Amino acid sequence: MSSFPSFSMRELIEAGVHFGHKTKRWNPRMAPFLYGVRNDIHIIDLGKTAPLLKAALSAVRDTTAANGRLLFVGTKRQASDPVAEAAKRCGQYYINQRWLGGLLTNWSTIQNSIRTLKRLEEQLSQPELGFTKKELLTMTRLRDKLESSLGGIKDMGGLPDMLFIIDVVKEDLAVKEAQKLGIPVVAIVDSNASPEGITYPIPGNDDSTRALRLYCQLISDAALAGIQQSLSASGGDLAQAEEAMASGQEGEGEAAPAPSHAEPAEEGGRRSSRGGKRGGTGKRAPVVEVKKAPGRKKTETEE
Repeated sequence: MSSFPSFSMRELIEAGVHFGHKTKRWNPRMAPFLYGVRNDIHIIDLGKTAPLLKAALSAVRDTTAANGRLLFVGTKRQASDPVAEAAKRCGQYYINQRWLGGLLTNWSTIQNSIRTLKRLEEQLSQPELGFTKKELLTMTRLRDKLESSLGGIKDMGGLPDMLFIIDVVKEDLAVKEAQKLGIPVVAIVDSNASPEGITYPIPGNDDSTRALRLYCQLISDAALAGIQQSLSASGGDLAQAEEAMASGQEGEGEAAPAPSHAEPAEEGGRRSSRGGKRGGTGKRAPVVEVKKAPGRKKTETEE
C-alpha cells in the first residue's frame, strides 16, 4: 500500500532546495520566502517551503483520489527525464519537450493531432499495407515529431485536473493557460519568479537536478497515495495497478528519451548542491497529413 509521502529538512538541504538565484535576478514578490543572502546568492527559507510542500502533496493526493488527471510539466533540459519518469511511475501524464501554445485552451486542435499520432502508429505497425520507402520515411518522421510533443498526453483523454510545473518562468504559457481555465497549479517557484497566481507554490531551487528529482519523486508518491485511496474505496489493489503500469512502460520503447547519467551543468550564477493483431485487408491506407488549424498564429513558444 502506498502511504502519503514524507520528507525531512535534511533531505531538502542535501538536495539544495534552499539555493536561489543571484541577488540581481530576484523577484521582490519572493521576499517573504527568502531567508537571506550568501555569496551573492539568495537563500530560500526552508521553514516556509516545508509546510507549502506538504499542502501541495495533499492537494495532489486529493486530486488523484478523485480520479483526476495530473499533468507534469518540465521542458528544461535537467527536468525532462525526471518529469517523464515520475509521470509514468504513477500512471499520469507529462510534457517534457516543449509546451505547444493552446495545448489547454485549444484542446480540440490538440486532440486532432493526437488522433493523427495514433493513426500513424497503427499504420506503421502494419507492414502488409505496402507503403513505399519514401512514404514510410515521411510517416515515421511525422510520427516521431508528434510523439516528441504529445507522446506524454496521448492517452490523457481530456483536460488535466491539475498541473505540476517546474520553473514557472520558463513555463509561463502553461501557467497562463491553466489560470485561464481555472485548473489548479502546483509549481516550484525559485527566487527569480513570482508566486502570484500559483495555487500551490513551493519555494525552491528549480535548476538542481537532485532537487528536481526529489520534487518529482514526492509528487509521484502523493499521486500514488491518492490512487491507492481511490482503489481501496472500490476494493482495488495498488500493487496490481503499479504492475500494469510497469508492463505498459516496458512496451513503450520510444515513449521518452533514455535518462542521462551525466548531470547537466547548473545555470550560471547558481551554487551547485550536488494489443491483438489486426487482420490485413490488402488495401493501402492513405498517408496521414497534419493540417494546421485555420486562422491560428504560432506563438513564440511553438516556434
